[in-house]
Amino acid sequence: MAIIGIIGAGTWGTALARMLTNSGHDVTVWSAHSAPELARERRHRNLPGMEIPAGTRFTSSMEEACTGKEILLMAVPSVYVRKTAALAAPYIRSGQIIVDAAKGIEEDTLLSMTGVIADELAKAGKTGNPLVALSGPTHAEEVARDLPTTIVSASEDAEAAERVQAVFMNTCMRVYTNDDVRGVELCGAMKNIVALAAGISTGLGYGDNAKAALVTRGMAEIKRLGMALGCREQTFSGLAGIGDLVVTATSQHSRNNRCGQLIGAGLSTEQAIRRVGMVVEGVNALQAARQLAERENVEMPITRGVYRIVFDGADARSEVLSLMTRDKRSEVEHLGSGQ
Repeated sequence: MAIIGIIGAGTWGTALARMLTNSGHDVTVWSAHSAPELARERRHRNLPGMEIPAGTRFTSSMEEACTGKEILLMAVPSVYVRKTAALAAPYIRSGQIIVDAAKGIEEDTLLSMTGVIADELAKAGKTGNPLVALSGPTHAEEVARDLPTTIVSASEDAEAAERVQAVFMNTCMRVYTNDDVRGVELCGAMKNIVALAAGISTGLGYGDNAKAALVTRGMAEIKRLGMALGCREQTFSGLAGIGDLVVTATSQHSRNNRCGQLIGAGLSTEQAIRRVGMVVEGVNALQAARQLAERENVEMPITRGVYRIVFDGADARSEVLSLMTRDKRSEVEHLGSGQ
């Protein structure tokens, strides 16, 4: 049995809390606002039909959530990771494994989420905490129903990655390890942008051919950026790479896909996000993605087109035409050349 603190009671944090409790682990979930309601109702409004086990505890005390825990799981949206890590840092002790389940890149610093957590721990003078990124094709709605799911435990600390693998693995969740943390986290952030593009395409009335092209060429530009950053090529063909991209770009559960469909149908970005009603990580990742592409001098036309639609109000059909009429290319040209 592991003693686990989960920081964040959104759909992902709550679905994992249920799964881990049912696997026999001791689980405490922190939420700044909804802990009393979740403790009382044993339901999550965005996970209909899921019952939270009686053994899962909820707290509004960050100290209680962190103290005495072997594993701390950060399960808040990417834009809140730094603030939440700063709140947790005073109560974190050396040796605790810190697992990040958020997917994103911080704007301006261009740090991954484990990088943001490491930065806040360093500010607080904390050392000796292995960092693990948990990423893959994992919709909370399906994990909450015990449907078969696979995920990646990524860390430069092999022992920590394997410990998380052992704790999270059960008959419904299969966990693989990977030491390419940067690649795993890059895929987790960038695939949300491609899912937005796939949704926009659907909203415009385009078909499966266009969606398949966006997924395939979207992964090509994610991989191109990753190779420029020194990531391992194999990661992009794995669960955290193409696996997560496929599910996010095609699933009915995908907020990014849904948001893109609404934008393609004519809603503004703000209207689409309000209609989705939850955080849309692809929109949050766009600024950092553009900055990374510019810094590394990597051509990313799909990302650029989505950025123009979301932030500049560009016409979506015009952006599609721009993509379709670019200069002729070979599909097998060297990484680092234009798409």
